[in-house]
Amino acid sequence: MSTSITVPLWLALLVAALAVWALLERLLMPSARWFIRSRANKVLDEVSQHLPIHIRPFQQVRRQAMIDRLVFDEKVQHAARAFADAQKMPREVALAQAQRYAREIVPAFNAYMYFRVGYWIGKKLSQSLYRVRIGYTDDAGLAAIPEHATVVFVMNHRSNMDYIIASYLAAERAALSYAVGEWARLWGLQQLIRAMGAYFVRRNSKDELYRRVLERYIAMATEAGVTQAVYPEGGLTRDGRLREPRFGVLDYMLRGFRTHGERDLVFVPLGLNYDRVLEDRTQLLAPGEPRPGRARALANTLKFAANQVWLLLRSRWHRLGYACVNFGTPVSVRAWAAARGVDFDHLDREHRHAEVAALGHHLMAEVGRLIPVLPVPLVATVLLREPAQAFSLFDLKSAVATLVTQLDARGARLYVPRQDWDYAVGAGLRMLTLRHLVDEADGLYTARASEQAVLRYYANSIAHLLPDT
Repeated sequence: MSTSITVPLWLALLVAALAVWALLERLLMPSARWFIRSRANKVLDEVSQHLPIHIRPFQQVRRQAMIDRLVFDEKVQHAARAFADAQKMPREVALAQAQRYAREIVPAFNAYMYFRVGYWIGKKLSQSLYRVRIGYTDDAGLAAIPEHATVVFVMNHRSNMDYIIASYLAAERAALSYAVGEWARLWGLQQLIRAMGAYFVRRNSKDELYRRVLERYIAMATEAGVTQAVYPEGGLTRDGRLREPRFGVLDYMLRGFRTHGERDLVFVPLGLNYDRVLEDRTQLLAPGEPRPGRARALANTLKFAANQVWLLLRSRWHRLGYACVNFGTPVSVRAWAAARGVDFDHLDREHRHAEVAALGHHLMAEVGRLIPVLPVPLVATVLLREPAQAFSLFDLKSAVATLVTQLDARGARLYVPRQDWDYAVGAGLRMLTLRHLVDEADGLYTARASEQAVLRYYANSIAHLLPDT
């Protein structure tokens, strides 16, 4: 005897989808994971032979194992108990919350994704948008970094392209682990970012338990020798100048440093600058002025891309000028501490805060000195000195020459395209006129009054290198 059972179409489709998912999970996913892991191991073997700064075993630990290690760390456990007592909640709930934070923070580094996928994307994107250059590198200083030291690149933050360009240019030396803001926690993008070794950070979080979990992850990674990159400014510059630095992450890194331990902690200053920053107008919004949401930001991005395609079709497209990076002289924390008679392992809170700030300000001063001087900031600086004046090309070149002499005397790192200052001034002026930031009439150039804030944004990138600014 048989009986027919009628079920709704949606239920049948749901059962079919679950059956397909089970098939993928049981049969195909293990094979896919094995394939990806084998490719990653092959790439890891290849890059380990030539990378001056090696990938550490800590980065190769499976993500779940690292999450467990972080959650059951003695200091995290203590913080969870203190948090539970302070919030009058069961300790199991606090521990579960700590585990959620650990899952949010811990990356899943994959050498194949970093050196094959990420590097390829970074290279193509960087070179398609900019003329990317390394202006200056202290090769001798970088070569002298001890093999087992923990290396941290410290840089200024002008654009979200910083992540891409710095990783691309540093890929011949190391795999960088970044702290990435919540803006990147989009499905698909966050998986790629995690696979490239980055960890997510909630900016300005007041949650004490979250801060302790983050602190312990960064300290553990530093102690294990993981190469990292940090932006002490915390966020993108708002007016083109260096922002007042914050030293929370720097302090967390120093907690993973032992004065008499196996590893030194070495900070490498790195300065970046651009002839055009993609986010310049957004960053210039006044405090409190509503910033575009994700939908508006996406619309603006698509509009920008469409405009670039239109220029390309009309044979009027130019790359967005130069993007330049300078690598400075490494700063050894062990040598710094010895010179100041400081032992970070045994400082009380007040003295530790003062010493971390002193080191941080020193590093940011070095970063400031390394920021490249590029054509657009030079031309913008000259035009804004006399905003109402109309400059001939000869007058502009003469004024830029005077400015260059001042900058050179102060030890600034100037990047001269093609080693030709005439070409450099022409390249900067072309970028500004194409963007309608500068008006041209009868061979005379004037800063457009309505766009002086944008011009000031670019001039400010080198203002700290000039006297009386």
